[in-house]
Amino acid sequence: MIRTSKAQWNGGLKDGNGTVKLGSGAYEGQYSFTSRFESGTGTNPEELIAAAHAGCFSMALSAGLGKAGINATRINTEAKVNFEKVGDGFSITRIDLVTEGVVPGIDQATFLEHAEAAKKGCPISRALASVEITLDAKLVS
Repeated sequence: MIRTSKAQWNGGLKDGNGTVKLGSGAYEGQYSFTSRFESGTGTNPEELIAAAHAGCFSMALSAGLGKAGINATRINTEAKVNFEKVGDGFSITRIDLVTEGVVPGIDQATFLEHAEAAKKGCPISRALASVEITLDAKLVS
């Protein structure tokens, strides 16, 4: 499988603007200097990484639970990509995964065990292995 997305940037860094489009057509939107480095309208690469990581992790956790014969009712994950100035440039310094699961029939320790395995095993986590990834996993009813 090969997944694609496209981006176009017009103009200079601070006065320019761009668009990103997912290959599936499910999303197309704008991005700019202010949406990336300030609080402007539009998306940014780090937000898209966060969405990909949250989705991948949630699916990996559901898959891991399923392999153990455990059916999750719901997995809700937020990925927080920390994007900071480091030296002369910017870097993703940490990704915090915060997940809540409604999973009947298990305890918090079992949920955490499966969540840790999903954090280590999901393809997006593996692709981002050079970045610290934290996990806060809670079983809810």
